[in-house]
Amino acid sequence: MNDIAHDIRIRPGGPADVPAVLDMLDAAVAWMNARGNTEQWGTIPYSQIPGGVERVQGYATENSPYVAELGGVPVGALVLDSGPSPKMPMIAPAGEPERYVRLLVSDRRYAGLGIGAALLARAVEETRRAGVELLRVDCWAGGTGELVAYYERNGFTRTDPFLSGTWPGQVLAQRV
Repeated sequence: MNDIAHDIRIRPGGPADVPAVLDMLDAAVAWMNARGNTEQWGTIPYSQIPGGVERVQGYATENSPYVAELGGVPVGALVLDSGPSPKMPMIAPAGEPERYVRLLVSDRRYAGLGIGAALLARAVEETRRAGVELLRVDCWAGGTGELVAYYERNGFTRTDPFLSGTWPGQVLAQRV
């Protein structure tokens, strides 16, 4: 991991972080689109999709958000929950207590610095701290599969593939 990863500070997030998280999500959509990926998150900035702002506000107040900072500037965000989104009925319950990564995003300007990996390590810590042994995440499984491979490099194992309309997804799990 890059030495700068040691300078990443992760703190609990909250409502004041909503604008920064929305900016990161909007930039992620633009970055994906510039690479030819319009299927994962579409082509409309996240802050402009119906329900996008409300979803991020909900993450900040109803879930467990964490924000990664470099030099006091938000550069990534992670949201933990006790299970998958109720809006994703195609993802089966784990059948045991779990923590679930509902959102992981980093500022594309700081790509390659280990921000996502640091946030996932925090998710593992928080899962253990809660006395829970299972951490899960779902992600887009289309394209070249690089997002699935990213989670595998960070200790997750593929469990259940799923389809949400025409959107191919993959659930991954990690025992902690």
